[in-house]
Amino acid sequence: MNSNIRSKQTIVIGAIVLLVAFLFTRDIKGLVKPTEENGKMPSSGPMAGAGSPSTTSVLNLETSSTAAKNVINKNLATDITALENSYKGANGAEKIELAKQLAQKWDDVEQITPSALYLEIVAEGEPSSKSWLAAGNQFIKAFESTQDSIAQPVLLQKANLSYKNALEKDSTNIEAKTGLGVTIVNGLGAPMQGIAMLLEVVAKEPKNVKANMNLGLFSIKSGQFDKAIPRFNTVIAVAPTPEAYFYLGTALENLGRNKEAVNAYLSSKKLAANSTLSSFIDKKVAELKNKN
Repeated sequence: MNSNIRSKQTIVIGAIVLLVAFLFTRDIKGLVKPTEENGKMPSSGPMAGAGSPSTTSVLNLETSSTAAKNVINKNLATDITALENSYKGANGAEKIELAKQLAQKWDDVEQITPSALYLEIVAEGEPSSKSWLAAGNQFIKAFESTQDSIAQPVLLQKANLSYKNALEKDSTNIEAKTGLGVTIVNGLGAPMQGIAMLLEVVAKEPKNVKANMNLGLFSIKSGQFDKAIPRFNTVIAVAPTPEAYFYLGTALENLGRNKEAVNAYLSSKKLAANSTLSSFIDKKVAELKNKN
């Protein structure tokens, strides 16, 4: 890659940052955010700090539970504490059953990290492709939703290991392969290795939402906007979401297709039904209309 191309990509990526920085600070359920604050492609190696004792120690049931209880209803927190006390005193099958209940309880109140940690315990006690897949999916969900830069690499690593365990039990599990590819693209390995895995998934399942969404995001991060558009269109055709429309708008805008970008942004606004996002998109739409 010569210096002119490299310079052009730097400018393009800078433009992306302005568009997606909004998503880093918004609590809009379902909006996917890039994992690096500068919007660049993931590094070619493991995420910094992943698996180190200092970071792993901050992600455990006790600390995660305590933090989660601080943001939920007091009565719900009391109920969960009682269930946790029963869990601590249980053994064998009873302990696994209580871990399942706690995983569901935490998921019900949208506290994903403690839910994922209990699903990991379930998978360790009842190892199967299904149980490890459930843990992996919850860890990747926690990774995507947290703003904790210390917890992020640990969550990603746990998701990666969970998906690997699921594939060891069933090497044909497409969902586990997709999840593993997503973890690699986000920093746990060479990005192109993860991309290759996701491409294998869409070769078998062309309408796979998770694989297409992450291929689209990687295309945006690498400035390949023309490749991102069909990925997001596929996602929208199967399961339209605010983030799919938002990133479709991002790709279209960077290709100068402003009228189409406006339509995509407005669709994102309509689906999200969030006042803060609406305000951001209204300003973006006004800018684009002035360019026409």
